[in-house]
Amino acid sequence: MTDSLPQTPQPEVPKPENSALPETASSEALSSEPKDSYVKLAMRNMVKKRGTSLFHFALTTFGVLAALVGLSVAFH
Repeated sequence: MTDSLPQTPQPEVPKPENSALPETASSEALSSEPKDSYVKLAMRNMVKKRGTSLFHFALTTFGVLAALVGLSVAFH
């Protein structure tokens, strides 16, 4: 039923050019390479700030263990 309808071609929409950004070799290299994933950026940041990451991990571990011990004492 819908096969008998003629197909109308869709007009091509030109992509807007951003003339506000200057064209440099570094911006062209960045645009041609795929962007890093969120996980890769997070891992790179964690390696870069090793002391902060270890402190936050230790603080989180201590907090979770304290909460579990607190709950076990409260409901014993």
